[in-house]
Amino acid sequence: MNKTYIPESALAIVAHPDDIEFSCAGTLARWIKAGTRVAYVLCTSGDVGIADTKLTRAEAAAIREAETLAAARVIGVTNVIFLHYPDGSLVATLDLREKLVREIRRFRPEVVLTGDPTLVWAGDDYINHPDHRAASLAAVEAVFPAAGQPHVFEEQAAEGLKAHKARKLYCTNWRGANTFVSIDDTIDLKIEALRAHKSQMGDWDPGPRIREWASERAKSMEMDYAEGFHVVTLESDEDWGKYKGSVGNRA
Repeated sequence: MNKTYIPESALAIVAHPDDIEFSCAGTLARWIKAGTRVAYVLCTSGDVGIADTKLTRAEAAAIREAETLAAARVIGVTNVIFLHYPDGSLVATLDLREKLVREIRRFRPEVVLTGDPTLVWAGDDYINHPDHRAASLAAVEAVFPAAGQPHVFEEQAAEGLKAHKARKLYCTNWRGANTFVSIDDTIDLKIEALRAHKSQMGDWDPGPRIREWASERAKSMEMDYAEGFHVVTLESDEDWGKYKGSVGNRA
């Protein structure tokens, strides 16, 4: 039987406020309970995500950053980095990759979590936001090979930042996941964190839908609620000295 995998550290990289809460907050909450050190990197501050023309983009960004910090505190995260790229026009540029490499080298995570950069058609009624794809693609390209190559962005060495190769990449995935993490004990925290994004939730209670989605992902996995990921192992179990357990389809 596979033991539960608990990384020593994890860095989540996403486009917008609330992306983490919708996708992987249950997993992060579970890991934090077990002692994992966690940080967030948000490429934008969601400054066009409030459809109120009485608000400036700067005012909307301030609201959404405050909501992000409140949501992070729910699951125990205090290290949140905002890169302040414009919401709605994010592109996976070399500049963005360089900034993500800097954060990876600074935090030195065992695991990086991001979205699926290949996902466009997310069901019959939703097109995956281009910012989601851009942030995910930039994150994947930062993780491999850039962050682990000392001659890539080598000027960062002057900041005291050494090359770092993450052990695993977790891409949130509900179509072709190869790993499912039980969030039976943390789904309430996931929902509470999502509710902190008041500007986005409005009168909608996310609880029932989140439970429905998590229940669908948990089917046939001997768990009630789950989050699904496509996991890529970049450093083998044998080569990673801090490895704490074995990983399989059930994590």
